[in-house]
Amino acid sequence: MTKKIEAIVQEDKLTDVKDALRRIGIVGLNITECRGHGRQGGITLTGRTGAYQIDLLPRVQFNIVLSDHNVEKVIETIRHAAYTGNEGDGIIFVYPVEEVVRIRTGERGHQALMYPDDIDVRRVAVESTAPSDNGYEEDAAPVAATMTKGED
Repeated sequence: MTKKIEAIVQEDKLTDVKDALRRIGIVGLNITECRGHGRQGGITLTGRTGAYQIDLLPRVQFNIVLSDHNVEKVIETIRHAAYTGNEGDGIIFVYPVEEVVRIRTGERGHQALMYPDDIDVRRVAVESTAPSDNGYEEDAAPVAATMTKGED
């Protein structure tokens, strides 16, 4: 199954979030400048001529389509990179995606989302080098099996 993450964050967190996503292997994404407000309803500014309300604040929206098994990692990465601890840090939505089709190649589904060195390619590489259940790495298991009694 495929999901779409839509994250709306403060404009000054654009580079932090983008760089954090790149570090974990998110290669394909779209970024849109937008305006809006959440619970806080905007901000009130006070100047020489008095106070005035700005109710549509500049924000940046990230759109990322990815595999289900990557959703939590991406959410936590965005939360960490966009966090200030103040109202207006942003919000993340997760939607189901029915189908993905790459226009140029006609690839569909998961294959349409694959990029060199993306989060899924990195995950497969890590899994292939992970230790096996017997406590030995895959390459080390045959050596350990050839040990004779008294060598350990």
